[in-house]
This record gives sequence, structure tokens and C-alpha cells, in this order.
Amino acid sequence: MKPMFKGIISFFIALTLLCQVTAAMAETNSLTQKVDYYTCSMHPQVRLSDPDAMCPICGMSLEPVMSDAENDSERQLVMSEAALKLADIQTTHVHRRYPEYEVSLFGNIALDDTQIADITAYFPGRIEKLFVNYEGIAVKKGDHLAEIFSPDLITAQQELREALASVRATGKGPSYARRAAQENLEAARDKMRLWGLSQQQIKEIEKTKSPKERLTIYSPQNGIVIKQDVQEGHYLKTGQRIYRVASLDRLWVKLQAYETQLPWLRYGQSVSFTTDAHPGEIYQGKISFISPTVDPIKRTAAIRVNIENSNLHLKPGLFVRATVTANIAGYGQVIDNSLRDKWVCPMHPEVINNEIGTCHICGMDLVPAESMGYFDEVSTTAPLVIPASAPLITGKRAIVFVRVPNTKKPTFESREIQLGPKAGNVYIVKSGLKAHESIVTKGAFKIDSAMQISAKPSMMNPAPVEPPKDEAMTDHSHHH
Repeated sequence: MKPMFKGIISFFIALTLLCQVTAAMAETNSLTQKVDYYTCSMHPQVRLSDPDAMCPICGMSLEPVMSDAENDSERQLVMSEAALKLADIQTTHVHRRYPEYEVSLFGNIALDDTQIADITAYFPGRIEKLFVNYEGIAVKKGDHLAEIFSPDLITAQQELREALASVRATGKGPSYARRAAQENLEAARDKMRLWGLSQQQIKEIEKTKSPKERLTIYSPQNGIVIKQDVQEGHYLKTGQRIYRVASLDRLWVKLQAYETQLPWLRYGQSVSFTTDAHPGEIYQGKISFISPTVDPIKRTAAIRVNIENSNLHLKPGLFVRATVTANIAGYGQVIDNSLRDKWVCPMHPEVINNEIGTCHICGMDLVPAESMGYFDEVSTTAPLVIPASAPLITGKRAIVFVRVPNTKKPTFESREIQLGPKAGNVYIVKSGLKAHESIVTKGAFKIDSAMQISAKPSMMNPAPVEPPKDEAMTDHSHHH
């Protein structure tokens, strides 16, 4: 017999054996499997019992869905070990821990509004002399800034001298006369003080025989003249601003935080930031304000940080990159063991006391650190944490696949969970999982696809829908 004929005969023998094996497998499967229902390959939510029916949505022929004892749960999928390796499914255990998250923020340095003083006119007059005549010059507390001439000031000086002369004249008179004269003198002095004159200036006016035509205006604080509103010869009205002086010893860092970052930020948190003007330098501050509203366009909330700048190293307007490192115990609970049983000031985060009291800066009552969102590890339970690759998220739903323990074959169950904030590469789980459960971290989409093909609840189909009976196309006359 020729070799070619021998090969043909061998091929047909092998084909016959293969058909026999296939038939045997089909017969074995028919003993353990049965048709559970019929579904559409395009619309797996359709489930009908009539094998001759058509899909009521697209009109396609329905396919049988087999069920067996090992894979009869609606939310479970059974795989063989070979299929598990082929799909490259990886799992990890759910555990509890305090996730650490580094929040990156951006912003700029600005003046501290509480360190800005406006120097205004207490009475109408004319600017005779400006000792500071440009913006940006540094001044110290008590430096002379300008001289002002005012007829009202001359009148007030005359009233003061007359009141002083009256006191002297009634020195040996009746007590009620002395008391009345003294009250008039104090009223004249108070008027001068309310006009911004110092105690020394008032004493000098009392010593002179003739009124001073000009009044010198002094700086109320150290700082920089950031605004000059007048020039020499200008006439002023009462309340009109002459200068604006801002201290640079303390500054604000104004940052913007996205809404997803807000759960990690709390009043009083330490902030590290850098600026391109001083590369390699790392500065520290504390969050003193978090805006209660979110910008509807930028979708950010304003964050303010108090910083010390006694060496005047930093300048308003510099761009900064800031970092906040936080440990979180759940939604809205930041872990900071250093603030355990501490009392803080709601206005000045740098004020932290061991017991109840008042702020030495503003006088406000101190509040417990817990009321500002701080907790310690002793008083809280670590949250459940899962890798960010585990959940399949669509809209408001989040699904994970949990490996069912103690099964003959690898079995996975779909579980809908509620997620908390995301911390880098992990999610905090609010509900739906237990500690030490094993969940899929790689290959979840493959399992979900198999669930969809089997017409089981999946990421896109939370629950199969049985079409109304009057819409089911069970009439064979519609078949082709």
C-alpha cells in the first residue's frame, strides 16, 4: 500500500475516534446539564422558556443556557483550573489598615488680610508733605508718613488749651466746678486720641502756646506700603484712605483643592510647600481655612495656609506646590495621634493646648480636636481597604468578584459594594465586604464578560429582566 493511502486511512480513523469522544462528552454533559432557559446573545437580560421564541428586542433566535449542580447560582461563575490560568485571574485578601494619601495642591502666596492696615483721614484737611511718596517702601511702626493741615485740627487744639486753662483756673474753686472742668479736659483729649494723635502729641499741644498748623501721621505697624492714594496738595475727606500698609511677617498660601481631595483635608493639618524662587527649600504651614463652598466652574474649594515669614524670605505672588500627607480612618475622619486629647483654636491652628482654655491671640474658646475632624488610632477602627483595580465602577454602582471558599472548582461571586474615598491606589470600602475575603484584582472584566454571556447579573446588567408576556414573540407564525 502506498504511503499516501496509509495517511488518508489514518486521518479518517483519528476523525472517527474524535467524533466518538465528542459524542461521549456530549452524552455525559446531557446527564448533568439541562436547559435552564433561552436568552438572546445580544440582550442577555431576556429570559424565555420557549425554545422557538424570538428575542422581543432585536428578533434574533434565542440560545439555550445550560445549568448544572456546580454552577446553578445566579451570581456565581464556576471555572476550571485550566480556564483560571488561561484568564490569568489574580486575587488578594481584604484587610484593614489606615491608608496614607499624599494630596498635591497648587496655588500662590498672598498677603495676610489680618496684617493689613489702612491709614485714613480722621478729619478733613490738605496733604502738606509726604515722607513716603511711592509704593513698595518698607516702614516701621512709628515712622512718620505724611503731614496734614486742617482747620478742624486747629479748632480742636484751641478747645484743648481752653479746657486745660479752665482746669487750672478752678483749681481752688468748688469741687463741682473742678469736676466739670476736668471732664471737659478729658473730653478734649479723647477727641484728639480718636483723631489718631498719640499721647506724646497731645502733651506737646498742651505745652505750646499756639496751635500747630500741621499734624504728622505715623505708621501703625511694620510693613510695606502697598498702596498710596494721595499726592502732596490733595484735599482729603473724613475717612479717605491715604496709605495701605501690609506686614510681611505672616503670609497666606492660597491653594485650590478638587472635590475628590477634600475628604483628606482638615483644619490645622501641616502643609509642606516649595517655590521655584527658592529651589531646594521646603516650607511649613498649617491649614487655617477650608472654603465651605465649591467653585461651580473650576470644581475646586479654596484652602488657606498660615505661614511665618519673619525673615521676609517669601514674597506675595510666588507660585507654590504644596503637599499634605494624611492618614484616614473613614469618610471625614483623619488620623493624627499627636492631637489626642488636645484643644485647638478655630481661628489660629498653631494654638494647641493640653486643656480647655482660650486662644492667647484672639481670645476665642478652644475646642476639642475631635470636633475639627481629628481622631487617633485608639478611638477608631481601621477601615477596609481594597486595591483600586478590584472594583468595576459604572455610574453609582461598584462591583467586585469574591472567590467563594471551600469549593471543588474555582468559583467567583459578584458582590455590589459601597466605596468611600480613593486614597492613591486603594479604595476605602464602606459596606459589602468583610475582612479576609478574597477578591479579584486582575481579570475582573473577563469574569464579568462570562457573567454577561451567561445572562447573569453583571456590571452593565444589575438584574435580568423578564419581558412582559404580551411582548414575548411566542407566535410561531413570526418565525422565519
